[in-house]
Amino acid sequence: MPRKADPSIRVALTETAARLLAEEGPAALSTRRLAREVGTSTTAVYTHFGGKEDLVRAMCVEGFDRLARRMARVRPTDDPVADLAQLGRAYRRNALANPHLYAVMFGGRTLPDYAPTNEDRAYGLPTLAHLADTTGRCVEANRFRPAPPFEIAVQLWAAVHGLVSLELDGFFPVRADADRHARRLMLALVIGLGDDPSQAAASVGRAG
Repeated sequence: MPRKADPSIRVALTETAARLLAEEGPAALSTRRLAREVGTSTTAVYTHFGGKEDLVRAMCVEGFDRLARRMARVRPTDDPVADLAQLGRAYRRNALANPHLYAVMFGGRTLPDYAPTNEDRAYGLPTLAHLADTTGRCVEANRFRPAPPFEIAVQLWAAVHGLVSLELDGFFPVRADADRHARRLMLALVIGLGDDPSQAAASVGRAG
């Protein structure tokens, strides 16, 4: 009878693979090394993943699943700009909590022979759709200038992603400085999108 896959081992293998890939590059991602790091057998690796491409794909899926769960905790309120700022915070906190998965999700040091498929890329789109729903509410509430919500979401995602990537790369070693940069970036973004500065400041401050 085939051995059943243990979900906890699968998660451990995925997290460890992401760490090895981000810290040491593709050469570190051998089946034997991965099994040793997790404290399991090479057979367990093959039980969960058919090959390196499946393993890298699993890292991306796990990373986006965690991001989606974190952002789903932000419940809509009567202040869509505050909700947007909360989503930005959720995005950043997820990246800080899962830096190795984050690196793989967005094209960090991945395997040279691994080519993401359209299906792989599409897996992260629901996260962008969630963001677009909130930007649409900002437009409907006359907080932002009229514009397609999806386009606004792309602009916001790109800006926050850039800041988070700099933080993960060590450019803001002091947490208080990084927090301040994140708040100021969000404030500048929503004002640039058309929000009243005083309302924007109140909403971003409400988000924490």
